[in-house]
Amino acid sequence: MDIFETKDIAPMLIFDKNQKPFNSDEFYFELKFDGIRCLAYLSDEGVELRNKRNKRVTDTYPELNSIHKQVKKRCILDGEVFVMEKGRPNFFEVQRRSLMTNKIKISLAAGRLPVCFAAYDVLYAGNEQITDRPLSERKKILSDLVNETPFLVVSRVFKKEGIALYNAAEQQGLEGIVAKKKDSKYYFGKRSKDWIKIKALIDEDFIVCGYFQKSDSIISVLIGSYSEKNIVYRGHISLGISRVDYGIMQSTSRASNLVYPEFPNFENVVWLQPVLVCNVQYMEETESGGLRQPVFKGLRDDVLPENCIYQNNIVEV
Repeated sequence: MDIFETKDIAPMLIFDKNQKPFNSDEFYFELKFDGIRCLAYLSDEGVELRNKRNKRVTDTYPELNSIHKQVKKRCILDGEVFVMEKGRPNFFEVQRRSLMTNKIKISLAAGRLPVCFAAYDVLYAGNEQITDRPLSERKKILSDLVNETPFLVVSRVFKKEGIALYNAAEQQGLEGIVAKKKDSKYYFGKRSKDWIKIKALIDEDFIVCGYFQKSDSIISVLIGSYSEKNIVYRGHISLGISRVDYGIMQSTSRASNLVYPEFPNFENVVWLQPVLVCNVQYMEETESGGLRQPVFKGLRDDVLPENCIYQNNIVEV
């Protein structure tokens, strides 16, 4: 099976368990981009971008339609699409773009705040799948393969000094770093402790279960995560909800509270079918599984609700 031709693979996932920063000769350390994970299929014929759900998103980012010219051979790159604004990644802007369908609005957004693709791995080069090779070798292939431009960059690797990189990320208000074993292979759609997320700011994905409404605006959004077969209550959020996201929630199919038997008995809630996923940033998790000082960062269509799982006080996505 030629994975370039079938285009039916899922990116490897990152282990997320409130890991503290560390130093190690066995790991590479990279900054964590606050963007949308994508696989980029690049060849002489052009560019095809697919998100974590294997949904084709090429038309959403027209400014990336020439990045195939910056690679030396046909390849599949793993990375993130992100927006830089005032020297920092802006998740809200790239999330807003990911939900756009109108070509005129997409074109205007691309001109105002263009996205960039940051590649941090290569899965296929020339006519060969290279996922069984160690990360150290794939990194070397990636570096030799890509000619960087403002629209296509290679993620910088830091060796040994994970604590220093984490501290720098924290000081700059960035999301955190990722540690990856130098000898790690690439496993499609699997989560491995070979790749570890170390977060300065905690953010997770949750199911949108409903909302409290006052006049024509949302007061608060109710969120949950799957625990076995039921969705459990994880809290409610009042900050950061945009009118665009509100409009999407308004158009989502309604449900009754019977869909959420594990939730408190709230009144005056507009219950929704569990089909939307949102990203939330917060300070820490409480002993009961709630969130301290949560902020709604936006809806996302690259994560399935059934992948938002609550287990042992950790949400894995």
